[in-house]
Amino acid sequence: MQKLFLSILIFSGIGFCCNLGKTQSRGTDGRPADSVRIIRDNLQYPWEILWGKDDHIWMTERGGKISKIDPGNGSTVFSASIPEVVSNGEGGLLGMVQHPDFLNNGLFYVVYNYMDAGNYREKMVQMKYANGSIQLQNTLVLQIPASPIHNGSRLWISEGSDPKLFMTTGDASVQNNAQLTTSLSGKVLRFNLDGTIPSDNPIPGSPVWSFGHRNQQGLVMVNGILYASEHGPNIEDELNIIERNRNYGWPTVNGPCDQPAEISFCNTNNVKVPIWSSGSSTIAVCGLDYYNNSRIPAWQNSLLMLTLKDASLRVLKLSNDGLSVTNQQTLYKDRFGRLRDLCISPQGRVYICTSNGGNSDQLLEISRP
Repeated sequence: MQKLFLSILIFSGIGFCCNLGKTQSRGTDGRPADSVRIIRDNLQYPWEILWGKDDHIWMTERGGKISKIDPGNGSTVFSASIPEVVSNGEGGLLGMVQHPDFLNNGLFYVVYNYMDAGNYREKMVQMKYANGSIQLQNTLVLQIPASPIHNGSRLWISEGSDPKLFMTTGDASVQNNAQLTTSLSGKVLRFNLDGTIPSDNPIPGSPVWSFGHRNQQGLVMVNGILYASEHGPNIEDELNIIERNRNYGWPTVNGPCDQPAEISFCNTNNVKVPIWSSGSSTIAVCGLDYYNNSRIPAWQNSLLMLTLKDASLRVLKLSNDGLSVTNQQTLYKDRFGRLRDLCISPQGRVYICTSNGGNSDQLLEISRP
């Protein structure tokens, strides 16, 4: 296990801004038309936000910064930069998730891009937060091909007595690698929490769990069902249910198997079709989470999915068994710009981060639609 202290930059008690707490719009009677509050602004490409086990919002910014933010007043409780991160195009510091026992052991996981002998690569590491600093504990996987586009990467840890760590990777601009199970590109990977390979993975000694993916940037597990949102090329963004050793078709199949070549490929290669797709255009699907709180009854038993190109929040109502989408709504279109990720508090408040660049990005709170 590596023990390497990172050079970090720490800020305490900062982060208040001129728009802190400002409600976004008002109805004709002067009262808020909805309850949307700016928690923070002046952010630069936030990528992951998660509701931490310490009841704070943890955030990554693509340039290499990790922050812990007080959701009540927007102040930065802790912030650190990872010098090894190289932000190139869409790459940089990406997904993050906390260990189930984070409150006791301080462990969490992050994915980021870096340079190795002149090659752009991706890795996942385990880190520890303690005494106002972060320390690298272990490198779980490295040398994953990376690119200015299509790097994934979201993380999720399953619940239960034997939790597993899931990671999405993009095809890193080499489409055919998505179909090669010897490549870690275009996959969902599955690990034990210490980085070892589970004995029940489909390929002995390999973290590959599913393959045939283009670029998945949303991941959430609900009642044992793992959902992932995936970017299509110029048609057919997808919402998939991820299953062990299943092929998701890329680059031959876009969305459902409804073209002659796709039908033939799907029948031959055990392809799992999406439960939802965007059809004849793309909306650039991104962050994904599950809502089932009484604060917003209309959103109960729904996946909340953000979009970049469409600049909106999609509310995808699930069937009782979770295997299909029965209804969808589109909200906040073009109101805040490109929307990257979201998290949900135990009280049912929804937090969203934008992805507009130029130090103009925001962290928003929605407490009712």
